[in-house]
Amino acid sequence: MESREHPVVEVIETREDNMNIINEVEHKKVELMRTLVEKQDPTSKEADDFMIRRFLRARDLDVEKASTLFLKYLKWRRTFMPKGFIPASDIPNELSQKKMFLQGFDKKGRPISVAFGGRHVPSKDKGGLDEFKRFIVFNLEKICARMPNGQEKFVGIADCEGWGFSNCDIHGFVGGLHILQDCYPERLGKMFIVHAPYVFMAAWKIIYPFIDSNTKKKIVFVENKKLKSTFLEDIDESQLPEIYGGKLPLVPLQDC
Repeated sequence: MESREHPVVEVIETREDNMNIINEVEHKKVELMRTLVEKQDPTSKEADDFMIRRFLRARDLDVEKASTLFLKYLKWRRTFMPKGFIPASDIPNELSQKKMFLQGFDKKGRPISVAFGGRHVPSKDKGGLDEFKRFIVFNLEKICARMPNGQEKFVGIADCEGWGFSNCDIHGFVGGLHILQDCYPERLGKMFIVHAPYVFMAAWKIIYPFIDSNTKKKIVFVENKKLKSTFLEDIDESQLPEIYGGKLPLVPLQDC
């Protein structure tokens, strides 16, 4: 579970983007959903109000749908992470590819992750797909742990430079997408896709229908000639990775 305490939250009358504020409508929905899920799964008491709100927002504040999603998540987490975390020793092949990095924060205080699609080597067996899914969870847990107090989201940079058909992994990409949307809803704040070659767009057309409407709004394709200027709208140069004209060196996520 991402949080084990119920923080005191401020309730206001209107919708606010401030992560530390839950408005009156959301507050009532959170309380109703908490009552429903705690009856069915007592472990849900460990979830704070903000976690409940993320699942509600992922289902447009529909309590019944959000409760179903949340209960499914709790069951998944117990099965997928019986230790409560993913050990690095469980994903040696994925880590050896050195394709995921984490450093810096954007202007809203959201941690920045960088993934290099051209370094991804898909596995041809089910064991490899399972390891890739564990790798996705390992990354998301690391990213969430890096979020400062009051922040719930992260920014991703998907760098597709060098991506080719040998890197195409539809089953892996869709599996990772489902984990992000169903188990870590409302964690993604924005996703920049950069250096996307023409061949990548063929795979994108297959993946796109699996992306929910809320996630689609957060995805931005960036032209190469506008790369740095686009990043600087959201990220200070001091927090931008060096490879994009910033000041920070890339740090492998497992070393963060």
